[in-house]
Amino acid sequence: MSENTKERWEELVERLSAQFGQGEVLDVTAILFLIGVQESGQGPRKFRKDEKLDLMHIALCKVLEPFGFYAFEGYDEQGWPHFKLVEELPPLKPGEQSYLVKQGIMHYFEQGGWISPQQPPTLGS
Repeated sequence: MSENTKERWEELVERLSAQFGQGEVLDVTAILFLIGVQESGQGPRKFRKDEKLDLMHIALCKVLEPFGFYAFEGYDEQGWPHFKLVEELPPLKPGEQSYLVKQGIMHYFEQGGWISPQQPPTLGS
């Protein structure tokens, strides 16, 4: 991860932790949960364990969508968003997976105006 990307990630984590962390530093999983809640349109409430897993899946699909791996299909009768797999993810090492997800998360928050935009995410950068 480049120094600029690392600094931008740390800035984002700091801002999200200050607003949503209740004194804790948010990790990638917690940030994905926040994105899932936002994208589900459910608002803050208590979620069952299976719903939390669904929220994580929604978030992963959303942050990987700019890379061309997923595409939004629509909402179901309960209002939950659904995505379809467009392209299988290539085999990635754990560090590469983490980097890809962080790139997608940063792009998500750039689009929302939380951090200043950089170049569009790419798989190899």
